[in-house]
Amino acid sequence: MSETKLPPLTPELYGDASVREAHVRVVPRWAECANLPEDHPDKKLEFLHRQMNEEANVMENAASSLADFPDAPWEIRMWLARQCADEARHLLVYKQLVEGRGGHVGQFPVMNFQYRILQKIDTLIGRLAVQNRTFEAEGLDAVTHARTKAVAEGDYELAAIYDAQQADEIIHIGFANEWIHKQVKKNPRDVLRMAEALTRGGRAFEEVFAGGGTHVTEYGVAHAEREMAGFDTAEIEFASRQSDERRERVRAIEEQP
Repeated sequence: MSETKLPPLTPELYGDASVREAHVRVVPRWAECANLPEDHPDKKLEFLHRQMNEEANVMENAASSLADFPDAPWEIRMWLARQCADEARHLLVYKQLVEGRGGHVGQFPVMNFQYRILQKIDTLIGRLAVQNRTFEAEGLDAVTHARTKAVAEGDYELAAIYDAQQADEIIHIGFANEWIHKQVKKNPRDVLRMAEALTRGGRAFEEVFAGGGTHVTEYGVAHAEREMAGFDTAEIEFASRQSDERRERVRAIEEQP
């Protein structure tokens, strides 16, 4: 496909980016990342570097929700605090992994799209729907696939890291699912707040990943793991259909002359 000029991002969908060290290049879109080909010797290192920054984003999002919603029930605030600790641990593990494999922080461009998107969502239920039920759920699909791939490649160090991360992601999605279900029973209008947040998040995600970012997914939905995280059968089947349809659209685009 020929390279096309992308339209500008819609300003009202994004907050300010989280701060990174001066030597780290932060870019707004997937198309501006390194996006190395599969056979590039630094492909895995760039992936790990990107994952390291994404863990930082999730940590920052959980911390922001703690700060922005001080009157939220103690139970959900405790879960968010635990998530902050888990994500900080993931960040340090990926940093050690990147450096242990010859890389360094700032070696590749990074995106802070998750943080920027959540800063424009002004309800806690909306943030949990976008961050935990969407971004984290898709991350769970990814890490489940990545663990299988790492084992097949004999990279047992990386597989063990994915194992631990997978367990944490199931908990992070699970507490959000449980809290959201309780809130919706108390106040059915919260469904509308979730829908608004998901719509905004979906629009922003499509803009950020325009130019090829949605074409790279090579895995489907992790059914058993999503079930452990509190998704019901209908939700998992819907996510699976969405994943299949997205891949079909990508194949149709790639087959165009």
